[in-house]
Amino acid sequence: MPEGDTVWQSATRLHNALAGRPLTRSDLRVPKYATADLTGRKVLDVTPRGKHLLTRIEGNLTLHSHLRMDGSWRIYTTTQRWTGGPTHQIRAILGTTDRTAVGYRLPVLELIRTTDEHKAVGHLGPDLLGPDWNPETALANLLQDPARPLGEALLDQRNLAGIGNIYKSELCFLLGATPWLPIGALPADRATHLPVLAKKLLEANRDRPVRSTTGRRGQDLFVYGRAPRPCLRCHTSIRTADQGDGSRERPTYWCPNCQTGPAPGPQRGTPAGKQPRTPRRTTN
Repeated sequence: MPEGDTVWQSATRLHNALAGRPLTRSDLRVPKYATADLTGRKVLDVTPRGKHLLTRIEGNLTLHSHLRMDGSWRIYTTTQRWTGGPTHQIRAILGTTDRTAVGYRLPVLELIRTTDEHKAVGHLGPDLLGPDWNPETALANLLQDPARPLGEALLDQRNLAGIGNIYKSELCFLLGATPWLPIGALPADRATHLPVLAKKLLEANRDRPVRSTTGRRGQDLFVYGRAPRPCLRCHTSIRTADQGDGSRERPTYWCPNCQTGPAPGPQRGTPAGKQPRTPRRTTN
């Protein structure tokens, strides 16, 4: 699932292509909005909110989309061939005189009033890349359920918005705690540093074509996707297991030497090198 930095990049591309220009083409391929016609209306801005995209349009309208696992927005010039997927996967087309934005495999697409955006994203915690960012509020949200595993708390967009499975695993590694450690057991200094570190990672990567948490060329991530290769710090084999509340099982990676805290039980753990099953898709 795209994370906050990826969604921020998508919003930037959409904004640069559409904002300030009237739409010359509008095609929303969702039954509820199939007759909606936005042509002639100017796109005001495209704003990311956590993992959500808000395309604001003249007339108090917002096109709300969420990419989930494999959705994407692609930008094309008038002469470019559309290559984002087969035609039946297109859910939205927004065009101006010289650019066309095509939304592929968008599981969430709704046209709402701009004044009602809170109904779509009001449940989200402070946005790591947004103007509403507040580290104190984010930390208070995370600690409100001290028994909750650290990894699950980080993925809950109601606590802070923008962290996905990759940053979850990388943040836990950098904090030296396993994703199954109750967040209330995280030492106070590391808990306080958590929101600051999360924002630092996303801000560092929002303009990068390749995400990196290590600062090392060719070794972009510390643990995510690296099982059973050796840890970049201690050379212990990286482990992987599913983590979630039963409805949101997602692959998690950690170093059993560098990270302290509980590990998953044998019924949930996955031997090093064996990839976990594909997680079910969920809305954040």
